[in-house]
Amino acid sequence: MTRGITRLTAAALAAWLVLAAGGPALAQESGQTDIERLEARVAKLEALVRQLVGVRETEAGPTSLSEREPSVETPAKTQYGFGGYVKADAMFSDYGAGDLAPGSAGTQFYIPATIPVGGEGEGYDADFQARESRINFRADHETAGGDQLSAYIEMDFFLSPGGDERISNSYNPRLRHAFVKYNNWTFGQTWTTFQDVGALPDQLDFIGPSEGTTFGRQDLIRYTQGAWEFAAENPETTITPFGGGARIVSDDGAVPDLVARYTRNLDDGYVKAAALVRRLDYDIGGQSDTQTAYGLSLSGKHRFGQDDIRWMATWGSGTGRYLGLNTANDAVLDADGSLETIDQFGGFVAYRHFWRPKWRSSFTLSYLAIDNDTALTGTGVTKDVYSIHANLLYEPLPKLVIGGEIMYAEREIESGLDGDLTRFLFSTKYGF
Repeated sequence: MTRGITRLTAAALAAWLVLAAGGPALAQESGQTDIERLEARVAKLEALVRQLVGVRETEAGPTSLSEREPSVETPAKTQYGFGGYVKADAMFSDYGAGDLAPGSAGTQFYIPATIPVGGEGEGYDADFQARESRINFRADHETAGGDQLSAYIEMDFFLSPGGDERISNSYNPRLRHAFVKYNNWTFGQTWTTFQDVGALPDQLDFIGPSEGTTFGRQDLIRYTQGAWEFAAENPETTITPFGGGARIVSDDGAVPDLVARYTRNLDDGYVKAAALVRRLDYDIGGQSDTQTAYGLSLSGKHRFGQDDIRWMATWGSGTGRYLGLNTANDAVLDADGSLETIDQFGGFVAYRHFWRPKWRSSFTLSYLAIDNDTALTGTGVTKDVYSIHANLLYEPLPKLVIGGEIMYAEREIESGLDGDLTRFLFSTKYGF
């Protein structure tokens, strides 16, 4: 290339010298007018230019855009994102049948199974926290061939070890989501396919209708095709010992939990149907057994102008850890060490109303009923639990929400003992 440029420069200089030197001679030729002499010079210059262009094409190839080979690939696109929110909560709780133990997870958000029952006297607690605050990172990449590739990771500070309320409240972050998507495939930890996150009410409590909703995050492999989703998810079995007692987590499972979900979009919202099939496994102390479990969940969201109704109904046999934050276990052991699945039903309905563009409220009713065989489980397990929620939220600026919420919940166990919880929650939340 350098050699070609050098030759081109030398040729151009030579042409200039020839024309410059030939000027006087041309001027002496008899019988030529000035215009004829100028035309002769232009003709020589054009011949030299054609010669020079030919030299360049020989050295460097075609210069015309139409002669170049078209590009076979387009540049790839990559975008990065950072988000989350900061949320400050002030909670004032009144337990009707005793108080929660120090450090109980029920002081961070509403967990139905933690409501004390059968105790004497009331318990009053005031809890301030910012542990729900979260951060997330994502990367979205589109390849030159049109493939879609993305990664997402998110963490908050709930239910994590470390920290206390004495001096610094320094809580460890915990992993919420960590997954990769490649076209229609999802790999990693995220919401279980058996759950409909979009149907959750607009509430200040972390979950709200905890007893009536499916809920869980776990590792999975999911394939999405149009309105259909199919997933193989991490198996885990929770068991009630024969006669009752502390929960057994078997940590066994040779077959993944299988989930299929279908979404039907409507003019005013959507309806989802999800089905779950799983194998429960138990192998402890020389005793082992397996049992098939299954569940069905229907949910939806319907808009009426600005307002909307959100709902869910779930029934299952052996689906304890998927519904009501594992208020009931998946199964119970009988006298022979065999697994017997536990049936349960749960659901909620919530209505959100906009009083004004910046003011809104949600009203929610949630319920869970468990069909225990008390000859196996004993009478110390939860029979049913329900809660009622109402709030008033003000959004003075986009993504800034300030509000208050009141909830009442009651839990009864099979022995007939019960307990209740009344909680006032005040929050400020800013999303970014």
